[in-house]
Amino acid sequence: MSATADGVRNRILAVLASVAPELDPTDLDPKVNFRDQVDFDSLDFLNFIIGLHKAFGVDIPEGDYPKLYSLAGCLEYFTRSAAAGKTAPAENTG
Repeated sequence: MSATADGVRNRILAVLASVAPELDPTDLDPKVNFRDQVDFDSLDFLNFIIGLHKAFGVDIPEGDYPKLYSLAGCLEYFTRSAAAGKTAPAENTG
């Protein structure tokens, strides 16, 4: 995974952890819907979307929400956005 992809993944997982603190990211199957793996209701998912918006600095149209139902979908969505220069730069964590 590239440095950009690692940064995107880390930001997604940080937002997910803020909404579902009981989640162990090592148990997460990237291809499975979050709602099937985490005790996520509609409000939790909306809070997740808001957190992603803040973390990446990009507006997320409601029509794109289904693309963000899994870690793999989020990675694809935000890696493409980063490649297109549409997201805020990764935070320096080191």
